[in-house]
Amino acid sequence: MNSWAEKGESERQRENEEQRAILYFICTGNSCRSQMAEGWAKYLGGDRFRVYSGGLEPRGVHLMTVEVMREVGIDISGQTSDPIDATLLTQADWAITLCGDAEERCPVTPPTVKRLHWGLPDPAKVTGSPDEIKDAFRRVRDEIGRRVQELLKDVAAAAR
Repeated sequence: MNSWAEKGESERQRENEEQRAILYFICTGNSCRSQMAEGWAKYLGGDRFRVYSGGLEPRGVHLMTVEVMREVGIDISGQTSDPIDATLLTQADWAITLCGDAEERCPVTPPTVKRLHWGLPDPAKVTGSPDEIKDAFRRVRDEIGRRVQELLKDVAAAAR
């Protein structure tokens, strides 16, 4: 039993959902950098944005990615490593590639999609001691956090 008021509220919620900017973070494996970016954007942006990530060749979320994000209070353990969704990519307001391979191989987007490229090193390719590897993940995490913070400011300003 839906009242007119409930139907109106449901419609307003759907319209609000559709008005939120879509941010799509893309990497080759969707295991480290794009997962970090998705986590940061959801954490910093709250419900102001619709945030997704995808990969050209999804490999699963790297356990060290989950661990270093947890260190800064962001739980990404429920995120999944997904292939790029072509429909979602064409609907995105912003598509951000986080590695050179993704930038070169990312599908073509319509001119309405704003494209950014953040060429960041892949922490999963770092060799060394466990501490050196974890430090590499932390450096990339922190850099992505800074960039996402700036991106969210730019997206909010563009929406005005």
